[in-house]
This record gives sequence, C-alpha cells and structure tokens, in this order.
Amino acid sequence: MDSAGHWTGRRFTVRQENRLKAGRYTVSELMPDGSQGKVLAHAEMKRFSLEERITFRSGVSGSRVLFTIEERGLRNAGDGYDVWDADGSLVGGFEEQAVASLVRSTWVLDQHASPVAVGRERNRFVSVLRRVWDFLPLDLVPFLWPYHFDFETEGKEVLKVDRKWGLRDRYVVDILAPGLDPRLAVAQAVALDTFQDR
Repeated sequence: MDSAGHWTGRRFTVRQENRLKAGRYTVSELMPDGSQGKVLAHAEMKRFSLEERITFRSGVSGSRVLFTIEERGLRNAGDGYDVWDADGSLVGGFEEQAVASLVRSTWVLDQHASPVAVGRERNRFVSVLRRVWDFLPLDLVPFLWPYHFDFETEGKEVLKVDRKWGLRDRYVVDILAPGLDPRLAVAQAVALDTFQDR
C-alpha cells in the first residue's frame, strides 16, 4: 500500500494472533498459487481498552500509518465504525445490523460515492451454532468452525471474507468490485473477527 492507500492485489489474508497484552493483526498478499506473499500491514489492539480504535501501520513492524478503524462514537454520534486514511480523510464505514443479525450476522459496508454493500453470513447453521457457542461456558475453547461472509450490491458480489480452519484466526479477503478500497475491505474483515456480537 502506498501513501494513497492503493494495493495492487485484490486478495489478502488477515491473521489474528492473541498476545498477553494485545491482539495483533497482520495483512499479507495472497498469491495466485494460494501461498502467502509479503506483509503489507500490521496492527495491535490493546486488551481491555475502552476505546475501540485500531491503527494499521506499514509492513511487519513499520511506523508509517496506513489507515485507522475507529468506533463512530469517538468522533460523532452513531453506531458502527469508520475507516480513516493516514491524512484523516474518511475512507468509508460499516455497521452490524442488530435485528437481522439475530438470525444470520449481517453487516452494511459503505464507501463514499459507491452503492452500499450488504454482507451476510453464508451458512445459517454455522451462524446459529456460533450463537449457541457464545452462551456456553467455553471461554477458553475457541470456535474453530470456519465461517464465511458474502457482500453484495444490487445482487452482485463485491467482497468475500472466508475464515479458515485453525487455532489462530485467519481470513481470506477477496475483493470482487474494482472500486472497493482494500483498506475498507480489510477493516471489515477485522471487524468480523473483533467487533462482531458486541
């Protein structure tokens, strides 16, 4: 990603790793053969913080800010989250639809000057299973079953986010609409891991 926020690829992996004091996210290119390419960005989110804000920086350990995910209540009224570029300009935002999510998790993704995209969990059975799991006293046992989200605008797919099998959370992000900003797509994938069901 350069200073303007443009990545050349349209497929990425987002990995989440739990550490003692913070959760770490790493964004990498996904190569055509399915292998992981270079690391494009990383972020750390402090545990037990009241402030919902995640800042992504360049590379594995670079200090250059690329974009920030921020809870809307921090700057203005409203539910959901906004994505800001390094200069403080709004890239777009997203929010979970609480009522629709009772049956199947549903998110609305909004990029400036583009039609709104609605994302739903692909498998209703897995969606219900995740909710049941949340009610069980299994805090130390992670939910390992993969789940998938499809985002559409007027019946056309614009984004897919697929959680893969494994002890660590790993997501494959496929951007299908040429105009969708990769920063917003990656931020939505992070939200599916971090902010869902809050």
